Amino acid sequence: RNHLVHAARLLERATRSAKIDMANVNAFAATSGPGLASSLMIGASIAKGLAIGLGKPYLAINHLEGHLLSPFFNGDFQIKPNISLIVSGGHTMSIQVVGLGDYRLVGRTVDDAAGEAFDKVAKMLGLGYPGGPEIEKHARRGDATRFNLPRSMLDSENFSFSGLKTAVRYLLPKLRGDFLADLCASFQQAIVDVLVRKTIAAAKRYDVDLVTVSGGVSCNKELRRQLRDACDREGFKFKSAEPWLCTDNAAMIAFAASLRLDAGFESKVTEEIDPNLALA
Repeated sequence: RNHLVHAARLLERATRSAKIDMANVNAFAATSGPGLASSLMIGASIAKGLAIGLGKPYLAINHLEGHLLSPFFNGDFQIKPNISLIVSGGHTMSIQVVGLGDYRLVGRTVDDAAGEAFDKVAKMLGLGYPGGPEIEKHARRGDATRFNLPRSMLDSENFSFSGLKTAVRYLLPKLRGDFLADLCASFQQAIVDVLVRKTIAAAKRYDVDLVTVSGGVSCNKELRRQLRDACDREGFKFKSAEPWLCTDNAAMIAFAASLRLDAGFESKVTEEIDPNLALA
């Protein structure tokens, strides 16, 4: 309902801020999935209506493709083959990017996404939401070696964070004194270790020279630093989305749409939303 209430005002504000007239927009795009059906439907309906009314192309964009392409936003816009780590509250996956629109699933979480694990553990610790920034804040002054927490499925291309979350739950009743910072640091490091190890392994396996990372959890400075350092050690180039592009946003969808439009892609206005839309 709030989408519907604010959409028209948001459109007017966006065009005014960009100092453009709606008639001069080259194309209209909307997220077609994955996501909540009601939200997807409102965005797609508005974009389709504008495209039809102004005689412009319409592009249906996969939300995850928006994340995947966001590391290329500041650069030459050339989508080079890479291993892409998408890590957020709802998704954790590694993708082999062959080119624009050519994506192959390498591995995905079999239970909790990394961001979901951050949120759930933060709740156990009485911290705020979203949990990622809260845990990261406390982890900065903690000892990441104090608690030996599990790193699951290290020999698999898939991810699992449910066991790590459960380990924290069982550990908490036994703890006394000042443990919060050390536990946050240890928990964060366990997640970072898994993400970095699996991403580097995938880059070696699929013979690429570039690693990218995106999604809300990629705002985590320790993840960025350790993944960049691992890439430097192993001889891979590294790109990450700007922090303001990591969380869900419209700019990454517009960017993905512009790349697709330039490459000759266009969607039919009859294309339906898909709340469970897959990327690869």
